[in-house]
Amino acid sequence: MSISPLLQDLENALRCLPGVGPRSAARMALHLLERDRDRGLNLAKTLQQALTEIEYCERCRNLTEIQPCRICQDDSRDQNLLCVVSSPSDILVIEQSGLFRGRYHCLAGLLSPLEGLGAQEIGLATLYERVLREKPDECLVALASTVEGEATTHQIVMGLEGSVCVTRLAQGVPVGGELDHLDISTLSQALTSRTEVQR
Repeated sequence: MSISPLLQDLENALRCLPGVGPRSAARMALHLLERDRDRGLNLAKTLQQALTEIEYCERCRNLTEIQPCRICQDDSRDQNLLCVVSSPSDILVIEQSGLFRGRYHCLAGLLSPLEGLGAQEIGLATLYERVLREKPDECLVALASTVEGEATTHQIVMGLEGSVCVTRLAQGVPVGGELDHLDISTLSQALTSRTEVQR
């Protein structure tokens, strides 16, 4: 049985998305062709525009179509608080919380020697230069609690030692979490990072 080469190309193109396998790609392609061509054309137009116009912010490395990005241009944000994240998706999550009003600095990933990602590849020197230039009061490191995240956090603390107060997100038992469901690493962090109960 042979199918349209163009349909096959569409399915293969959709498979570049994370979590989309052959079956999902086929369903998406057929849905767009059979039931939703107008929105499919809009998707294609928007995708092309986004891929052409969106780039990294020259100041914080967030994704943006203007330079610098809207967050960096916002004078109402706390100029003395800089949050370090590993990717633009982290900025999106923190912004959706509505609880952070500082600025951001986005690394190009986390230290991972096995993947060839060292300090230079993820842009730690750019972070250090920015901190020295802008002199924030606090640098909040908001990286994943993984081996790579911990190594990157340690490197940042060492690189910024003496130039700024470095903090990190609290870690440990999640709200609603049961102790018997925690792994040893999470429990260890919770015990080490315990705080005094306020009245």
